[in-house]
Amino acid sequence: MDINADLHVEDLVDEYPGAVGFLAERGVVCIRCGEPYWGTLRELAATKGLGDRIDEIVQELRRYLEGATPDS
Repeated sequence: MDINADLHVEDLVDEYPGAVGFLAERGVVCIRCGEPYWGTLRELAATKGLGDRIDEIVQELRRYLEGATPDS
């Protein structure tokens, strides 16, 4: 899976459920706390006022997922 800013959140979560917690820790809440969101990572970051940090967040997410396995 190519992790990039235009990846749909639901696809990311299907492959890597652990990404939810990673994103939430950075203020990019997608499906926790009763706040479902389905769209791209770029769109989600923009709704949280983090659009200017999306490239940084995606790079961190890639590094995080390198150590994760699918379904974790």
